[in-house]
Amino acid sequence: MPGPTLIAPSILSADFTRLGEQIQTCQHAGADWIHVDVMDGRFVPNLTMGPFIVQACRRVTDLPIDVHLMVETPERLLDAFARAGATNLTVHVETCPHLHRTLQIIHELGCQAGVVLNPGTPASHLDPVLHLVELVLVMSVNPGYSGQSFLPEVLPKVKYLRGRLDEINPSAWLEIDGGMNTQTISLAWQAGARAFVASNAIFNHPKGIVAGIQELRACLSA
Repeated sequence: MPGPTLIAPSILSADFTRLGEQIQTCQHAGADWIHVDVMDGRFVPNLTMGPFIVQACRRVTDLPIDVHLMVETPERLLDAFARAGATNLTVHVETCPHLHRTLQIIHELGCQAGVVLNPGTPASHLDPVLHLVELVLVMSVNPGYSGQSFLPEVLPKVKYLRGRLDEINPSAWLEIDGGMNTQTISLAWQAGARAFVASNAIFNHPKGIVAGIQELRACLSA
């Protein structure tokens, strides 16, 4: 499969008693980004990591830190995550009534701006801002928990967004998150995704983190 691709291990499934060690293992195994899922218990039914986790990640890796804000009113958190060391700050179209302004703030903070949509949100909702972002993230599960099954009905969205980005913003990354494994990652690549978030397939791989990343990478080079 030609063309640049990225693998972004999501630390949602990491062993937090060994977080630094596992992030470094991911880096040595060839991970491209470290993905941090931030959930507020309101927009999604789970409560996870704050800026201090991003600070901890930044202390142990120089990889880009890809922060996905699954929160209501993300504007109030952007500065804290930027100061903590985030590289990318990605916000949901569903939570940002003033999306252009939110993306502008992210850029002013010195971060790359991303926009994400849930499985039930039409891809066309992103059309007004595709020219403003460095990253578009398609959720292939309903956000909130690790270990969910991939929803194949999102693949037409990925194809649509691939075409739109190729037309107006070809340098932006098209990322997918949810249920990524050695079967689904190929489907997502064929649809046009080029950055892949994986959690269980890496941190809970029976042969360990290195094998998990290597197997996913092999699917992208076959």
